Amino acid sequence: MGSLSLLSSSSLTQYLVSFIVLLLLIEQLIYWKKKRQAPGPLFVLPFLGNAISLVRSPTKFWEIQADFASRFGFSANYLIGRFMVFIRSSELSHLIFHNVRPDAFMLVGHPFGKKLFGEHNLIYMFGQDHKDLRGHIAPNFTPKALSTYTSLQQTIILKHLKKWEKLANSSDNQKPMSLRLLVRDMNLETSQTVFVGPYLNKDARVKFNQDYNLFNVGLMSLPIDLPGFAFRTARLAVERLVTTLSLCTKESKAEMVEGQEPSCLIDFWMKETVKYTTAGEAPKISDREIGGYLFDFLFAAQDASTSSLLWAITLLESHPDVLSRVRSEVLKFWSPESDKLITADQIREMKYTQAVAREVIRYRAPATLVPHIAMEDFPLTDWYTIPKGTIVFPSVFESSFQGFTEADRFDPDRFSEERQEDHVYKKNFLAFGAGPHQCVGQRYALNHLVLFIAMFSTLLDFKRHRTDGCDDIVFYPTICPKDGCLVYLSKRCARYPNLSSE
Repeated sequence: MGSLSLLSSSSLTQYLVSFIVLLLLIEQLIYWKKKRQAPGPLFVLPFLGNAISLVRSPTKFWEIQADFASRFGFSANYLIGRFMVFIRSSELSHLIFHNVRPDAFMLVGHPFGKKLFGEHNLIYMFGQDHKDLRGHIAPNFTPKALSTYTSLQQTIILKHLKKWEKLANSSDNQKPMSLRLLVRDMNLETSQTVFVGPYLNKDARVKFNQDYNLFNVGLMSLPIDLPGFAFRTARLAVERLVTTLSLCTKESKAEMVEGQEPSCLIDFWMKETVKYTTAGEAPKISDREIGGYLFDFLFAAQDASTSSLLWAITLLESHPDVLSRVRSEVLKFWSPESDKLITADQIREMKYTQAVAREVIRYRAPATLVPHIAMEDFPLTDWYTIPKGTIVFPSVFESSFQGFTEADRFDPDRFSEERQEDHVYKKNFLAFGAGPHQCVGQRYALNHLVLFIAMFSTLLDFKRHRTDGCDDIVFYPTICPKDGCLVYLSKRCARYPNLSSE
């Protein structure tokens, strides 16, 4: 009996092992069937695929994927049980962005983001609902609204520049300071103030910042939605953030009903909503839904802007001729001694500084990839069809180095009125996306970058603390310099301006 029991146990183990091997083989065969002749790794780990290498070193993972795609403009891989296609070619990326077959692709912003971001998010809308919502959002970015935002932006930028200079000149002034977290904090305060202004009090901002940090950590972790894992913690943090933004929406709506003048983005939105409500034409959007959309704005503005500002500092310091031209141009239109805000007209007149901002975004596109889900089988080329359910990654970073004159060189003059490479090579300038989901706040983002470049370069002297690999790209989740942008700072002007709109 003992021998029979042992034999039975041994047979069961063999069957179990054989069954597992069979499942792994089937999974590999499914990967091969979807991949077919597409370039990419021949073998992938069961279920996880190459997710471990992606989490450990995103930069290296995407570089390898781009190398696979060098011949045909795209390549394949496998992540957490999902087949994926990486697209390097600008022409192929436009097929995805412009959705040449209606509803063929759905923008997801993050390969596992719908569960993380929540249901009510602009990223996941498409079709007529998406088009209608963008129409209702348009009043948030009119010239009048943007002018209101620039006043808020400058006040906050100045506040933080003063803080940074003071930190740099503390007792240990020989030590360089990392700007990554400082810039992130500045941008988070800017986003909060511009989007929901007076409706987020000091205590709420502290909790908001804590939850946003939890969200950022979860964004870069494996999508394990179980207690104790960063992804679950991030998802719960997002729910709290959306609840807070929903309450801000409710308060703003009450203020606009009373006829108050808008002082932030949600006010401009709610003022328009109140107007439509009075006319009996208000869109049926709940405060909770608007809170979700505001979180979308915050995410888009926060991390992308942090990336761009850090690269602006890095690139200006390594190109002193560009920095000198920026400083000369800014002083033609704005002086710290004037104690005046930079106006919207002056921003438009700073042509070279505008060109520098655009080149920073081209050269180091903050959000390098724009993930989509294939909602149906899609013929990408005459010989390869993307299978339904595939995660598709158009790379705007790779597109930025296609077509442009000496694309590997940082050259703001490419965006001058004489060369106009942003028009000549428009199909390759995809940092703000293209098609139905093109960034609705790109003018706001550019204004913020121009204002920061103008004020930072005019008010402060700065020098990078250079080490081997300090400018290598890392993901946080948008791309940043590897060293966090270590700099020495000192005051450049005689005094800081006392900014006033008068």
